[in-house]
Amino acid sequence: MKKRSEKQQDLDNLKTELAKVSTVILTTFQGITVKDDTKLRRAVQAAGGKYQVVKNTLAERAGTGTPAEKLLKNLSGTNSIAYTNTDPVALAKALTKIAKDVPAFQFRSGIVERRVISIAEIQQLANLPSKEELISKIMFLLNAPAQRIAVALNALPRNLAVTVNEAIKANKFGSGGGEALETKPLTAADRDALEKELPFGEAPAPEAAQ
Repeated sequence: MKKRSEKQQDLDNLKTELAKVSTVILTTFQGITVKDDTKLRRAVQAAGGKYQVVKNTLAERAGTGTPAEKLLKNLSGTNSIAYTNTDPVALAKALTKIAKDVPAFQFRSGIVERRVISIAEIQQLANLPSKEELISKIMFLLNAPAQRIAVALNALPRNLAVTVNEAIKANKFGSGGGEALETKPLTAADRDALEKELPFGEAPAPEAAQ
């Protein structure tokens, strides 16, 4: 049997944990095997959460003044809690999968961002894309146009060099009343110097055969 000081320490520790979480899911586990309990704890940990079997009085006292206060009042029967301060969807997905595989593990209620949610809402939450999945989708959407922009930007120096060279050949810079510019093919030295000046390391287009 635990000493009073140890019980107080358990209370303080749980209260500290509950004070900083955004999601708490209340469950029951009566009849769960040691093997399934281990599987459950590992799944919750992998989802970035924590799982703990709680005594009803301890849970209610620890929940007072925390986001989980409403959820942990007047508990009865055998209870446990899973909680996280990161991604509620990932936690709900992990617990829903365990509940399907282990009939002894069942949802009772939950709280997300200080709002109590039902069993049905927990299951709906589990069907949403996780934080990682959302980030992946957003990065895909952002990355696709970014690749096209990068290709276009990389092509600018070469296209500019080609356009200027063609304009010189067509005497486009001699229409202001002065003499037309004399065009000369680029020498190897000229090409090397121009290549150093151009961004992205693009070389100017070679001269067309005369």
